[in-house]
Amino acid sequence: MTPEQLAAALRTALTDAVAAGDLAVDVPAEVRVERPRNRDHGDWSTNVALQLAKLAGMPPRDVAALLAERLGRVDGVKAVDIAGPGFLNITLDAASAGELARSIVESGAAYGHNESEAGHVINVEFISANPTGPLHLGHTRWAALGDAMSRLLKASGATVTTEYYINDAGAQMDKFAASVLASAKGEPTPEGGYPGAYVADLAAQALAARPDLLELPADEALAEARALAYAAQLQDIKDTLADFGVHFDVWFSETELHESGAVTQAVDRLREQGHVFDQDDAVWLRTTDFTDDRDRVMIRANGEPTYFAADAAYYLSKKDRGFDEKIYLLGADHHGYINRLKAIAACAGDDPEHNIEVQIGQLVNLGGAKLSKRAGNIIELRDLISWIGTDSIRYSLARYPADSPLSLDGEELRKQTNDNPVFYVQYAHARTSNVARLAGEDGVSRADGFDPSLLSDPTEAALLAILGDFPRVVAQAAHLREPHRVARYLEDLAGHFHKWYDTCRVRPMTADEEVTDLHRSRLWLNDATRQVLANGLDLLGVSAPDRM
Repeated sequence: MTPEQLAAALRTALTDAVAAGDLAVDVPAEVRVERPRNRDHGDWSTNVALQLAKLAGMPPRDVAALLAERLGRVDGVKAVDIAGPGFLNITLDAASAGELARSIVESGAAYGHNESEAGHVINVEFISANPTGPLHLGHTRWAALGDAMSRLLKASGATVTTEYYINDAGAQMDKFAASVLASAKGEPTPEGGYPGAYVADLAAQALAARPDLLELPADEALAEARALAYAAQLQDIKDTLADFGVHFDVWFSETELHESGAVTQAVDRLREQGHVFDQDDAVWLRTTDFTDDRDRVMIRANGEPTYFAADAAYYLSKKDRGFDEKIYLLGADHHGYINRLKAIAACAGDDPEHNIEVQIGQLVNLGGAKLSKRAGNIIELRDLISWIGTDSIRYSLARYPADSPLSLDGEELRKQTNDNPVFYVQYAHARTSNVARLAGEDGVSRADGFDPSLLSDPTEAALLAILGDFPRVVAQAAHLREPHRVARYLEDLAGHFHKWYDTCRVRPMTADEEVTDLHRSRLWLNDATRQVLANGLDLLGVSAPDRM
């Protein structure tokens, strides 16, 4: 019996109690069961009796008694106990609990997927680094978390589009172009420009593409250097992210936003909403009406739009493209953006509590990392991948909440020991693969039999219980936007598996021992564990190796 089936049985018990006149409440559309923290309290528990008691006008324990009596008659339920003020603790018989192993194996990669976020149409924007240099450690946290968050939302039924906003307009691009052109000429980096060997590399690429670059008129040479270097640097960003396992559905250009007239249109649209006003020859948005600390200039007195105007136009673009919910994942230095972005949403007629969500990722400190030889003053993501590996970086960043400052030790992340969480989880998956491989050599095959009632060892009951909790963990992690819940779950699951492995044998102990349904049934449980480990690691963008 899966947790979903048990929840359905519980809802049926409620419906029957109402139909019999024993309970006068509206039966909720969904009844939830959860794993109790103490395994002595059964396999599953629910607080539905406490939730409905006030509506029913009855003591919670009386409501619990009505449900316990009916639920106790359900096939597969061994016992139902009432605890405390009205909790129901439910114990399944071994056969019913063991059936979960078959269900997981047959569901395969789909196990854990759910519909808790179905109907949500979400745009997730993250990283959005300026295309004026390589990705570095400061971008890495949101690369890992943003991608994992998107995977979780998709696995929970949401329609998700991932987006990278390319900041390819403004003064920083002019400085970038001037730096590349100066390097091509063999001149020093302009004041306020971009130093680093990567600029020289971009200059060399520009000269290779346009051998006549330095012969062009000054303005034309600068524009050409800008275009060539921009294309090369953006491709480097895309290639680095591909190596990191991150792929975006949309690459949105700020320059195209301006050239399309969207910024001017945004001002006009917000003026129609009644929130734009003119003062001191500039055009302002009255964001103080919506919790911002001051009103914001959209068009300067000289007629030039501000970055804020582009932010407003970009928000409206997302709205026009049908994204009801917009998630912005921003760096630690962007706290000031929260209120202004929510104010833009409110000025656009949206609900800032529903239509926009802004998360701030705190800084990451990585001990032992060396500054990039190419960039000079940063730790490049590409170097981190070469040094530590994508899996260790992604997992280590995913296992902590985004809003907590984080200090990691690079050498510790490289170690293949149980003290390294990613190794601990990946090793558990590799061990399940090895168990299946060796069991097959000994003639143990799932196809030859499965008796779930034989999975009665306490370590098997505990392992089945945590396997059954995976869909709930995925749904909760998606709803709360907290991938670390999946990482911590996987570590817990790995621990339960290792205990089971130490206690229960899948293979015959000796060459002359007969293969029985106990061996086969345990192989089902082993393979169910392997599937859940693989599914959970995939949600974090981490590989599940068969050998280590």
